[in-house]
Amino acid sequence: MRLLLVEDDLAIAEPLTRGLRRDGFTVEHVTHGLVALDAIDASPPEIVVLDLGLPDIDGYEVCQRIREKSAVPVIILTARGDETNRVLGLELGADDYMVKPFGIRELVARIRAVVRRTGTDTGASDADIDLGSGLVLDVRARRVMRDGNEVVLTRKEFDLLSLLASDPGAIHRRADILDQVWDAHWYGPTKTLDVHIAGLRRKLGDHDLIETVRGVGFRLRETP
Repeated sequence: MRLLLVEDDLAIAEPLTRGLRRDGFTVEHVTHGLVALDAIDASPPEIVVLDLGLPDIDGYEVCQRIREKSAVPVIILTARGDETNRVLGLELGADDYMVKPFGIRELVARIRAVVRRTGTDTGASDADIDLGSGLVLDVRARRVMRDGNEVVLTRKEFDLLSLLASDPGAIHRRADILDQVWDAHWYGPTKTLDVHIAGLRRKLGDHDLIETVRGVGFRLRETP
Protein backbone atom coordinates (compact mmCIF):
# COMPACT_ATOMS: atom_id res chain seq x y z
CA MET A 1 0.00 0.00 0.00
CA ARG A 2 1.37 3.40 -1.01
CA LEU A 3 1.38 5.86 1.89
CA LEU A 4 2.33 9.54 1.96
CA LEU A 5 3.73 10.69 5.31
CA VAL A 6 3.68 14.46 5.84
CA GLU A 7 5.80 15.14 8.93
CA ASP A 8 8.53 17.75 9.46
CA ASP A 9 9.96 16.30 12.69
CA LEU A 10 12.63 13.83 11.53
CA ALA A 11 12.91 12.34 15.02
CA ILE A 12 9.35 11.09 14.49
CA ALA A 13 9.33 10.61 10.73
CA GLU A 14 12.42 8.41 10.36
CA PRO A 15 11.50 5.64 12.85
CA LEU A 16 7.88 5.87 11.77
CA THR A 17 8.87 5.36 8.13
CA ARG A 18 10.94 2.32 9.07
CA GLY A 19 8.10 0.88 11.12
CA LEU A 20 5.53 1.35 8.38
CA ARG A 21 7.82 -0.20 5.78
CA ARG A 22 8.35 -3.15 8.10
CA ASP A 23 4.57 -3.63 8.05
CA GLY A 24 4.51 -3.72 4.25
CA PHE A 25 3.76 -0.10 3.34
CA THR A 26 5.52 1.76 0.55
CA VAL A 27 6.23 5.11 2.22
CA GLU A 28 6.96 8.47 0.63
CA HIS A 29 7.97 11.05 3.24
CA VAL A 30 7.75 14.83 2.78
CA THR A 31 8.19 17.62 5.30
CA HIS A 32 6.14 20.44 3.75
CA GLY A 33 2.46 20.80 3.01
CA LEU A 34 2.86 22.28 -0.48
CA VAL A 35 5.23 19.47 -1.43
CA ALA A 36 2.63 16.98 -0.20
CA LEU A 37 -0.05 18.55 -2.39
CA ASP A 38 2.25 18.39 -5.42
CA ALA A 39 3.05 14.74 -4.66
CA ILE A 40 -0.64 13.87 -4.48
CA ASP A 41 -1.25 15.59 -7.82
CA ALA A 42 1.66 13.76 -9.46
CA SER A 43 0.96 10.28 -8.09
CA PRO A 44 -1.96 9.89 -5.68
CA PRO A 45 -1.15 7.63 -2.70
CA GLU A 46 -3.63 5.21 -1.18
CA ILE A 47 -3.56 7.00 2.18
CA VAL A 48 -2.06 10.15 3.74
CA VAL A 49 -0.75 10.45 7.30
CA LEU A 50 -0.63 14.18 8.03
CA ASP A 51 0.95 16.27 10.78
CA LEU A 52 -0.63 19.66 11.47
CA GLY A 53 2.39 21.75 12.51
CA LEU A 54 4.18 22.06 9.16
CA PRO A 55 6.79 24.72 8.31
CA ASP A 56 4.99 26.25 5.32
CA ILE A 57 1.20 25.90 5.57
CA ASP A 58 -0.91 24.52 8.36
CA GLY A 59 -1.95 20.88 8.15
CA TYR A 60 -5.59 21.87 8.34
CA GLU A 61 -5.21 23.76 5.07
CA VAL A 62 -3.44 20.77 3.53
CA CYS A 63 -6.31 18.50 4.59
CA GLN A 64 -8.90 20.90 3.21
CA ARG A 65 -7.11 21.26 -0.12
CA ILE A 66 -6.69 17.49 -0.42
CA ARG A 67 -10.38 16.99 0.17
CA GLU A 68 -11.32 19.60 -2.44
CA LYS A 69 -9.79 17.51 -5.21
CA SER A 70 -9.30 13.96 -3.93
CA ALA A 71 -11.02 11.22 -1.95
CA VAL A 72 -7.71 9.78 -0.69
CA PRO A 73 -8.08 8.85 3.01
CA VAL A 74 -6.34 11.19 5.45
CA ILE A 75 -5.28 10.39 9.01
CA ILE A 76 -4.19 13.42 11.03
CA LEU A 77 -1.31 12.65 13.40
CA THR A 78 -0.59 15.58 15.70
CA ALA A 79 0.21 16.83 19.19
CA ARG A 80 -2.95 18.97 19.17
CA GLY A 81 -5.21 16.80 21.26
CA ASP A 82 -8.02 19.02 22.50
CA GLU A 83 -11.59 18.49 21.37
CA THR A 84 -11.76 21.65 19.27
CA ASN A 85 -8.83 20.59 17.11
CA ARG A 86 -10.18 17.06 16.75
CA VAL A 87 -13.58 18.31 15.61
CA LEU A 88 -12.02 20.80 13.19
CA GLY A 89 -9.81 18.15 11.60
CA LEU A 90 -12.72 15.77 11.09
CA GLU A 91 -14.98 18.51 9.77
CA LEU A 92 -12.33 19.47 7.21
CA GLY A 93 -12.43 15.94 5.83
CA ALA A 94 -9.94 13.84 7.81
CA ASP A 95 -10.95 10.20 8.09
CA ASP A 96 -9.30 9.72 11.49
CA TYR A 97 -7.41 11.77 14.08
CA MET A 98 -4.58 10.48 16.29
CA VAL A 99 -2.73 12.36 19.02
CA LYS A 100 1.00 12.11 19.73
CA PRO A 101 2.58 10.28 21.43
CA PHE A 102 1.25 7.21 19.66
CA GLY A 103 2.01 3.52 19.18
CA ILE A 104 2.99 2.22 15.74
CA ARG A 105 0.71 -0.80 16.12
CA GLU A 106 -2.30 1.40 16.82
CA LEU A 107 -1.46 3.62 13.84
CA VAL A 108 -1.18 0.61 11.52
CA ALA A 109 -4.48 -0.75 12.83
CA ARG A 110 -6.17 2.61 12.22
CA ILE A 111 -4.70 2.86 8.72
CA ARG A 112 -6.08 -0.55 7.84
CA ALA A 113 -9.45 0.26 9.39
CA VAL A 114 -9.71 3.51 7.40
CA VAL A 115 -8.74 1.72 4.19
CA ARG A 116 -11.37 -0.96 4.78
CA ARG A 117 -13.99 1.65 5.60
CA THR A 118 -13.25 3.82 2.57
CA GLY A 119 -12.80 0.91 0.18
CA THR A 120 -9.42 2.10 -1.11
CA ASP A 121 -7.50 -1.14 -0.54
CA THR A 122 -6.42 -2.41 -3.95
CA GLY A 123 -5.59 -5.83 -2.55
CA ALA A 124 -2.29 -5.76 -4.42
CA SER A 125 0.78 -7.16 -2.72
CA ASP A 126 4.31 -6.40 -3.74
CA ALA A 127 5.72 -7.17 -0.33
CA ASP A 128 7.31 -10.57 -0.99
CA ILE A 129 11.01 -10.52 -0.11
CA ASP A 130 13.31 -13.28 -1.35
CA LEU A 131 15.68 -14.14 1.50
CA GLY A 132 17.55 -16.84 -0.40
CA SER A 133 17.89 -20.51 0.57
CA GLY A 134 14.28 -21.07 -0.51
CA LEU A 135 12.96 -18.57 2.05
CA VAL A 136 10.36 -15.94 1.14
CA LEU A 137 9.06 -13.27 3.50
CA ASP A 138 5.50 -12.05 2.83
CA VAL A 139 5.22 -8.86 4.89
CA ARG A 140 1.59 -8.19 4.00
CA ALA A 141 0.39 -11.64 5.09
CA ARG A 142 2.97 -11.86 7.92
CA ARG A 143 4.18 -15.27 6.73
CA VAL A 144 7.54 -16.85 6.00
CA MET A 145 7.68 -19.71 3.52
CA ARG A 146 10.54 -22.16 2.96
CA ASP A 147 10.28 -24.16 -0.27
CA GLY A 148 6.51 -23.67 -0.18
CA ASN A 149 6.06 -24.64 3.46
CA GLU A 150 5.27 -22.10 6.17
CA VAL A 151 7.83 -21.44 8.89
CA VAL A 152 5.91 -20.71 12.08
CA LEU A 153 7.31 -17.66 13.87
CA THR A 154 6.22 -15.80 16.97
CA ARG A 155 5.08 -12.19 16.53
CA LYS A 156 8.38 -10.82 17.84
CA GLU A 157 10.40 -13.20 15.64
CA PHE A 158 8.47 -12.05 12.58
CA ASP A 159 8.84 -8.36 13.46
CA LEU A 160 12.55 -8.85 14.01
CA LEU A 161 13.04 -10.63 10.69
CA SER A 162 10.95 -8.00 8.87
CA LEU A 163 13.09 -5.21 10.29
CA LEU A 164 16.32 -6.86 9.19
CA ALA A 165 14.83 -7.66 5.78
CA SER A 166 13.74 -4.05 5.25
CA ASP A 167 17.35 -3.21 4.36
CA PRO A 168 19.47 -6.33 3.66
CA GLY A 169 23.17 -5.78 4.23
CA ALA A 170 22.61 -2.79 6.51
CA ILE A 171 23.72 -3.01 10.12
CA HIS A 172 20.88 -2.65 12.63
CA ARG A 173 22.17 -1.59 16.03
CA ARG A 174 20.99 -3.49 19.06
CA ALA A 175 19.42 -0.41 20.67
CA ASP A 176 17.54 0.43 17.47
CA ILE A 177 16.20 -3.10 17.15
CA LEU A 178 14.96 -3.10 20.74
CA ASP A 179 13.41 0.32 20.18
CA GLN A 180 11.54 -0.70 17.03
CA VAL A 181 10.61 -4.32 17.70
CA TRP A 182 10.07 -4.20 21.44
CA ASP A 183 9.34 -0.71 22.75
CA ALA A 184 10.86 2.76 22.79
CA HIS A 185 10.98 2.49 26.59
CA TRP A 186 12.24 -1.10 26.82
CA TYR A 187 14.09 -1.61 30.10
CA GLY A 188 14.31 -5.40 30.10
CA PRO A 189 17.48 -7.43 29.51
CA THR A 190 19.05 -7.02 26.06
CA LYS A 191 19.75 -10.76 26.18
CA THR A 192 16.18 -11.26 24.93
CA LEU A 193 17.36 -10.05 21.50
CA ASP A 194 20.04 -12.75 21.34
CA VAL A 195 17.48 -15.37 22.32
CA HIS A 196 15.15 -14.31 19.50
CA ILE A 197 18.00 -14.19 16.97
CA ALA A 198 19.00 -17.73 17.95
CA GLY A 199 15.39 -18.89 17.62
CA LEU A 200 15.09 -17.31 14.17
CA ARG A 201 18.29 -18.94 12.94
CA ARG A 202 17.10 -22.31 14.14
CA LYS A 203 13.64 -22.04 12.61
CA LEU A 204 14.86 -20.63 9.30
CA GLY A 205 17.43 -23.41 8.97
CA ASP A 206 20.13 -21.01 7.74
CA HIS A 207 22.44 -19.88 10.51
CA ASP A 208 24.35 -17.50 8.25
CA LEU A 209 21.26 -15.60 7.03
CA ILE A 210 21.43 -13.29 10.05
CA GLU A 211 24.97 -12.08 10.61
CA THR A 212 26.28 -10.82 13.95
CA VAL A 213 28.31 -7.62 13.84
CA ARG A 214 30.23 -7.93 17.08
CA GLY A 215 29.73 -5.06 19.48
CA VAL A 216 27.24 -3.32 17.17
CA GLY A 217 24.22 -5.40 16.16
CA PHE A 218 22.95 -7.61 13.35
CA ARG A 219 22.35 -7.55 9.60
CA LEU A 220 20.58 -9.74 7.10
CA ARG A 221 22.73 -11.34 4.44
CA GLU A 222 22.15 -9.80 1.02
CA THR A 223 20.66 -12.14 -1.58
CA PRO A 224 23.14 -12.71 -4.44
